[in-house]
Formats: sequence, structure tokens, C-alpha cells
Amino acid sequence: VQLQASGGGLEQAGGSLRLSCAASGRTFSSYHMGWFRQAPGKAREFVAAITKSGGSAYYGESVEGRFTISRDNAKNTVYLQMNNLKPEDTAVYYCAADPRRLHDYDYWGQGTQVTVSS
Repeated sequence: VQLQASGGGLEQAGGSLRLSCAASGRTFSSYHMGWFRQAPGKAREFVAAITKSGGSAYYGESVEGRFTISRDNAKNTVYLQMNNLKPEDTAVYYCAADPRRLHDYDYWGQGTQVTVSS
């Protein structure tokens, strides 16, 4: 599966952004999907994950209650709605896919930059 993330940009603190990740192929619903982020000089951080059917979602502590992951299997797309953005959310955001695991992924997109100004 090939993944293409989009929707990043510059936003003020307290604002919102929605990231999208479009997947190629006709087996999108066979993959758990996740979002990760990496800020300069920091390790990659788990942001959110969603199961194949969209029935369950999981979040990292730093984004719980502010971010929402969702998916549209008919459109082969996973979304990350980010609300109440904070400067510490500034990072490159990556989407990822895996047919078996929710927190360890084999397939990665190219990343989209999110910058939050204070």
C-alpha cells in the first residue's frame, strides 16, 4: 500500500487543522492505520491509531481529547482532526498502515509539516 499525507500547514495556537492520508489499492480496509509525528531533535511519537473497521481508536497522552482519528474505507482515506493546537504539536506528521498491528507499522507515508505558532 502507498500512502500520501496532506493537510499540514501553519496554524495559530488554539486553532484546528485536518490531516488526510490517502491510500492506494483496493484493500484499504485490511489495514490498521496510524498517525505519528516527529519534531526536530526528538524521537518519533505515536499520535493515534484506528482499527480496520474504524470501530476502535487509540491516542497518545499528549493529544488525547484534542485530536480525533477517523477513516472512510470507501474513500481509502484516514483523517486526523486536530483541535486546540499547541506550539508543542509542531512536527512532521506521518501516516502509517499495517495489516496486523496497531502500534508497529510496515508502511509509511512521506509526512506533512504542521507548524503551530504561539
